[in-house]
Amino acid sequence: MKKEKILIADDSEMNRSLLTDMLADNYDIVEAEDGVEAMSVLNSSASDISLMLLDIVMPRMDGFGVLEAMNRNGIIEDLPVIIISSETSSDHVRKAYSLGATDFIARPFDPEVVQRRVVNTMLLYAKQKRLISLVEDQVYEKERQSDLMIDILSHVMEFRNGESGLHILHVRNLTDLLLSCLVRKTDRYKLTMADISLISTASALHDIGKMGIDEKILNKPGKLTDEEFAIMKTHSAIGANMISDLPVHQQEQLVKTAYEICRWHHERWDGRGYPDGLKGDEIPISAQVVSLADVYDALTSERVYKPPYSHEEAVEMIIAGKCGAFNPLLLECLTENIDSFRSALSADPLDEVKRRKIRSISEETLKNEGGGVSKRTLRLLDRERVKNSFYASMTESIQFEYGVNPAMLTFSVWGAKKLGVDEIIMNPEKDPKLGEILGEGSWDKIMRGVRATTIENPEMRLDLPLKIEGEVRWCRLVIRSLWNDEAEPAFEGAMGIVQDINDTHQKMQELEKKAARDQLTGLLNRTSARQQIELKMIDHSGGNFALAIIDIDDFKKANDVYGHMFGDEVLKFVAGNLRDSIRQTDVSGRYGGEEFLMFLEYKTDIEKTVDRIRRSICGTYENYNVSVTVGVALSRDLGCDYEKLLKAADAALYYGKRNGKAQYCFYDDSMKDLLTAEEI
Repeated sequence: MKKEKILIADDSEMNRSLLTDMLADNYDIVEAEDGVEAMSVLNSSASDISLMLLDIVMPRMDGFGVLEAMNRNGIIEDLPVIIISSETSSDHVRKAYSLGATDFIARPFDPEVVQRRVVNTMLLYAKQKRLISLVEDQVYEKERQSDLMIDILSHVMEFRNGESGLHILHVRNLTDLLLSCLVRKTDRYKLTMADISLISTASALHDIGKMGIDEKILNKPGKLTDEEFAIMKTHSAIGANMISDLPVHQQEQLVKTAYEICRWHHERWDGRGYPDGLKGDEIPISAQVVSLADVYDALTSERVYKPPYSHEEAVEMIIAGKCGAFNPLLLECLTENIDSFRSALSADPLDEVKRRKIRSISEETLKNEGGGVSKRTLRLLDRERVKNSFYASMTESIQFEYGVNPAMLTFSVWGAKKLGVDEIIMNPEKDPKLGEILGEGSWDKIMRGVRATTIENPEMRLDLPLKIEGEVRWCRLVIRSLWNDEAEPAFEGAMGIVQDINDTHQKMQELEKKAARDQLTGLLNRTSARQQIELKMIDHSGGNFALAIIDIDDFKKANDVYGHMFGDEVLKFVAGNLRDSIRQTDVSGRYGGEEFLMFLEYKTDIEKTVDRIRRSICGTYENYNVSVTVGVALSRDLGCDYEKLLKAADAALYYGKRNGKAQYCFYDDSMKDLLTAEEI
């Protein structure tokens, strides 16, 4: 077993020898003749040292000098120091403790006392490190869950309007970046790290008022009329009113900051904004920063009414005042950090920088509150509870979290009320009320789906009938599984939201009943397939879709050689294989002749999925070999426009037929010559 290492720094060889004799059986000993040599050892291998025994009176650099140097470079935070000295005056002892010494041993040495003090000090530091790690992990986990809640909020907002669900996350990252730059540039606003974190978190609610705006105005692809724009402008006041109408949490700083941001993030530095025409620093700094972050991301993101501008174009427009006037200090932060702004749009909100911040907070907690760690941790947990409750009440969605050990299901307050269950349900698989809401077998179905997720693909969606306020309604469960970060990750639970899709589900059922089907194959005809595909693209806006055209290779041969009745049987053979190869949630149809349509929603590995389906369709019908070529277009490349996807898939099909058949091809820019300029 490897021994822990102790550094003895004393100018007396006799003292070093005595201490070595007392400790060498249990520890590896490193010796230093004075403070300079001691610092040399620490600077080269401090992480290898578990404890230092330090004399005060030494040549070149005394013990106090060593402690001061350890404070300057941060070593004192991780390395316990026991002072060994005959200088026992209260002034010396007080100064040593003020510089970070952990204990004091006076000469002459008592072997039993030395050994006991060394053991106790090492145990104390080991416990402190465990406490720091514990608090750090708890804060990190709560921050992670808070970010997941913001992800969910983004998804809900995305479900409501046409903006990208990433907009909220982008604004949060950009807000943090601007505020961090601002506090380095000026002390005018007196912002702490906690203030920056709180404003960044509250920025997620800046457009919550859009939930009160008609979707036709929110998602209008063209320019708004004056009347429509006047309605759109009311969203800032609507959002502020939603927050001020909350029956609880009004004294929470998060709520107060969210109110400022919601109401005033469209005010402008020159007083020409809305709704109150505030000017300059009459506008709270929280709203000023979110305003600039919001404008920048809106410019650089695609919207229903415009394509994205480049980063350079966006900055030029902002500086030129084309988007209104902003605080000159914030404009300086923007221009000085343009590269950081680019990277902020793809930054992980729980990156290593945040990890270091959390560790700093954890260490400060222990340093400042000593034995009050549990109290502090409880306050942190309570703060997260308030935050999560606040998000849930604002989105009016049924939110839930499931933990494996112990088996526990937790609902948001609003969600529990909507379902008529307790907020916390222990052993949910055995709870009769939950079983009544879900229906027989639904819990097992949910858990099978969740446990089939992976760290790489942690999200799943499942449509189920649920009893909400006594009425059975079709709902979509959007669930994200949670995993620990051990060497062998284990499933720890899941969290998610329930979306009411009853109206959409009924439309789909009605459409299915009314759908005109191809009489020969039983698949949807071209018109009905298009209707279902377009409805799915609207319902799942923001998802990843693949539209494919499938063509039977050399089908004319089947008709010419074996007859048209045989050709019809081949068509039915292919249609049956296609129907059996896709999920119930996908769409298949006959496009015409020997061509079929296929529409899939996917997360990853779309190429493997398409290839699997192509292989499943192929086969032998009465000794006649059937093969197909598949042309595929992806929404991530071309957007959710049916005509555009169809023409791109047709171009990819043509490319595949021209280059060998019996294969699949995905549309890319190299196939543009197969289309007219108007088609793509």
